[in-house]
Amino acid sequence: MKRFSVRLFALGLALGALGAAAVLAAGAYAGTPRTHASSHPGAARHTRTQESGQPVIDWNQLLLSIVNTPGAQSANIQPTRNFAIVQAAIYDAVNAVDRTHEPYLISVRAPRDASETAAADAAAHTTLVGLYPAQQNNIDAEYTSELAKVPNGPAKDQGVRLGDQVATDLLAIRTTDGSNLTPPPFVPGTAPGDYQLTPPNFPTPVFTTWGQVTPFVLDRGDQFRPAAPPALTSSTTRTAEQTEIGKFWNPPIQNFWNQIAAEIATAQHSDLPTAARLFASLNLSIADSAIAFYDAKYTYQLWRPVTAIRLADTDGNPNTTADPTWLPLAGNTAADPSYPGAHSTISAAGADVLASFYGDDQHFSLTSPVLPGVTRSFTSFSAAAQEAGLSRIYAGQHTRLDHNSGVLLGNDVAGFVLHNALLPAHDSSGN
Repeated sequence: MKRFSVRLFALGLALGALGAAAVLAAGAYAGTPRTHASSHPGAARHTRTQESGQPVIDWNQLLLSIVNTPGAQSANIQPTRNFAIVQAAIYDAVNAVDRTHEPYLISVRAPRDASETAAADAAAHTTLVGLYPAQQNNIDAEYTSELAKVPNGPAKDQGVRLGDQVATDLLAIRTTDGSNLTPPPFVPGTAPGDYQLTPPNFPTPVFTTWGQVTPFVLDRGDQFRPAAPPALTSSTTRTAEQTEIGKFWNPPIQNFWNQIAAEIATAQHSDLPTAARLFASLNLSIADSAIAFYDAKYTYQLWRPVTAIRLADTDGNPNTTADPTWLPLAGNTAADPSYPGAHSTISAAGADVLASFYGDDQHFSLTSPVLPGVTRSFTSFSAAAQEAGLSRIYAGQHTRLDHNSGVLLGNDVAGFVLHNALLPAHDSSGN
């Protein structure tokens, strides 16, 4: 795993200046090879008071609230990136004290008696303020509330300094990941099968170069690029339940999987190191899944169902019939090419990560902000992932080809993350 090491931490946390840290980090970020492993087991922990995983869940809930606030999330930055940064910083800060697993990127030798909770709080606060400065008042209020739960003293102070420095360094490293580059104007194709701007609002694609953003764990965005899509067939009918499913899963899919993780981690009484590792693994996988599916989407630039159905008489396929006024269930179509499906990719990755921690067979229920009063219940992560992926077919946003390729892509990305990041340390002392 690529790693940035800060060794000046113990006995006072006297870390070097950020400018030097960022220079060292950039080199380590680009050139250190990863370690491959075949399993992701737990590791023996240093004897210390078990701290609750609730702070990780609380901070993730605040982030969900921020991204759901109109105008808070930059329109040209994928929120999956920000989830990964926040949760990776929390993980590295907590793990610097816990030392049972390898760091994600920032390797620090923290005092054993530093407060893991204070470290998590400070890491979350610093990353969130860096990513959402306009939300600082709300973030500061949450920070005050969370830190008040930690007893005052040297352990708390050490944890705060640790979390702040880890987060500062990680934010500095990600400033050069290519996420803030302005893409060139997008020119859609005109041949049958080419992606075209979609009616009725004809939105301009935004994330045309997101597949070139530096991944968090993957070696590159096209590492698991699916094969080119074959010819399409289509259906424009659905049942009443399929209509409900299509509406239910319409909001950003990463939000659902973070909500599922919070529910299960709470039910399982996951401790702080486990919760930190869970949410980091989940959001690193989701962020890299987004990079991977955008790479594929703009490599193949396959038209959306609304275009395929309206122009079916031009596709050379006798099994398709044109409907020039057809629209998807939500009316508008997501502003990017169809193949592979984002919901399917992220859901497959999310289900794999959660199953690696708790096993697939977990009972849970979900609500959706777009269907108040409707609750859908599941007996496994894989069942929820399957429904989430199929929902985009029912909603008229995707085809079965998009779904199937997305599932395989999500499986590949999550498998790589789970086998190459946040692995157990060589021994309980972290050596």
